[in-house]
Amino acid sequence: MTLSRNLLAGLINSIWTAVVGLAVVPFYLKYLGIEAYGLVGFFSTMQALFQILDLGLAPTMNREVARHSALGNLSGSGKLLHTLTVIYWSLAAAIALSIFVAAPFIARDWLHSRNLTSDVVAQAVMLMGLIVACRWPIALYLGTLMGAQRLMVSSTINIAIVTIANGGAICLLAFVSPTIQAFFLWQAAVGLAYALTMRLAAWKIIGKAADIRFDLDALKHVWVFSAGMTGVALSALAFTQLDKVLLSRIIGLGAFGEYALATVVVNSLALLIMPLFNIVYPHFSALVAKGSTQELIGFYHLGTRFLATTLFPIAMLMAVFGEELVGLWTGNRVTATHVAPLIALLAMGSAANGVMQIPYALQLAYGVTRLPLMINGMILVVMIPTTIFLAVTYGALGGAIAWLISQVMYVLLGIWMTHRRLLIGIGGRWLLHDVGIPLGLTILTGIVCEYAIHDSDHATYFKLICGGALALLTMLLSLALSPALRTAALSRFEKKRFALEA
Repeated sequence: MTLSRNLLAGLINSIWTAVVGLAVVPFYLKYLGIEAYGLVGFFSTMQALFQILDLGLAPTMNREVARHSALGNLSGSGKLLHTLTVIYWSLAAAIALSIFVAAPFIARDWLHSRNLTSDVVAQAVMLMGLIVACRWPIALYLGTLMGAQRLMVSSTINIAIVTIANGGAICLLAFVSPTIQAFFLWQAAVGLAYALTMRLAAWKIIGKAADIRFDLDALKHVWVFSAGMTGVALSALAFTQLDKVLLSRIIGLGAFGEYALATVVVNSLALLIMPLFNIVYPHFSALVAKGSTQELIGFYHLGTRFLATTLFPIAMLMAVFGEELVGLWTGNRVTATHVAPLIALLAMGSAANGVMQIPYALQLAYGVTRLPLMINGMILVVMIPTTIFLAVTYGALGGAIAWLISQVMYVLLGIWMTHRRLLIGIGGRWLLHDVGIPLGLTILTGIVCEYAIHDSDHATYFKLICGGALALLTMLLSLALSPALRTAALSRFEKKRFALEA
C-alpha cells in the first residue's frame, strides 16, 4: 500500500512538474528570447555540475534513513541529519561566493552571445550562483523524506514550489521586468523558501531531540559509502552533462538555446523515471538490510519491466513526432524543425539511461559504489573524445549523437558488470526479457508511426492521436507478455474491487 501510494504521489509530482515546465517555455521564449533562454539552459547545467560538492551525502542520507526505518528506529538518523545540515549550508555559502567571483570570466571567455552584453550575462551568472546556493540544502532534506518513504510530503511541497516559481516568473516578466536578471532573482527567492520548507518537513518526520548536535562520529559511520558516492557523482556528472558543457563552449548561445529546448522536452521522461527510482532505491536498501534476496530479485525484474514498458513508447513518440510537438508547443515552425532531430537522438539516449536507473539503485542499495564509478569511468574514456569530435564537426547535432552512443554503451557494459557481482546470473534475462521485449515492440511501433503516420498528409493533431494510440497499444502488449506485471496488475485490481464491494 505504501509503495503504490508513493508511486502515485511521485507520478503526480513528476507529471505536474513536467507539464508546468513545458507550458512556461513559450512564455520564457517570448519575454526573454532564445539567447536569454540559453542562459536558463546553462544554469541547469551549472546546477548539475555543482552536485559534485554534495560529496555523496544526499544519497547517503537516503540510504541511512531507509535502513533505520526498516529497523524501526527512524529517529536514530537525527544526529546524522543535523551534522550534514551544517555541512550543506556552509557549502551553499561557498558556492555563491565562488560563482560570484567567476561570473565575469564565464561571461567574457566561455559564453558567446550576439545580443546580450557581457555585463548582462555576468549579472545573470552571479544570480545563478545565488539560486544554486539557496536550493543547495534541498537535496539533503529530500533524501531524508525519500528514505523515510514520505514521497507524499515531498511531492506536495514540490508541486506548490514549481507552481509558484514558474507562475510568478511569468507574471514578473509580463508585468514588471522582462529581463533575465528579474527571472533569476525570483528563482533565488523561491529556492530559499523551498529549502526552509523542506527543512521543516524533514525534521518533523525524523523528530528533533534536544541533545542533537554536530557529531563527527556520525560522519565516520557513513564516510566510506559517502566517499564512494562522491566518485560516482563526479563520473555520473561528467557522463550526463559533458555534452552540454562542451556545447556551451563550442557553439553559439543561440544554438545552445535550441539544444537546451530539446533537452527540456526530453527531460519530461523523468516524470516516469524518477518516481520509480525514488521508490525502488529505499525499498531495495530495506530488502538488502533484511537479507530478502528472492524478494529483491522479483522486485528488481518487476520494476525494470514496468519502467521499460511505459518509458520506451513515450520516448518513441518524442523521437518520431518531435517536430509536431515543438511546433504546437512553441508556435514556431522554424525552431521546431531545428530542434526535432536533437529531440529524436536525445530521447532514445535518455530512454536507455532511464532503464539503467534500476540497476543503479541496486548497486547503491548494496553499498557497492565502486561498481558505478568503474562503469562511468570506462564509458567516459570513449565519450569525451567522441563528444568533442562530433560537436566540433556537427555542432549541436553531434552532441546529441554522442549522447546516444554513450547511453547504448551504458546499457551493454553496465548490465554486464553489475551482474558479474550482484544477483549473479540474471543479467541475460534482464536484458532480453525485461528490456528486450518492450524495446522490440516499441521499435516495430516506431516504424509504423514513422512511415504510415508521420509521412502522411494528415493533420498534426490526427498524427499525434494515432501515434499516442499505438504507443498505448504497445504498452498493453508489453504488459500482456509479462506474467509478473499481469499478476501485479490483476492483484491490484482485485484488491480495489474487493474494497469497493465491501
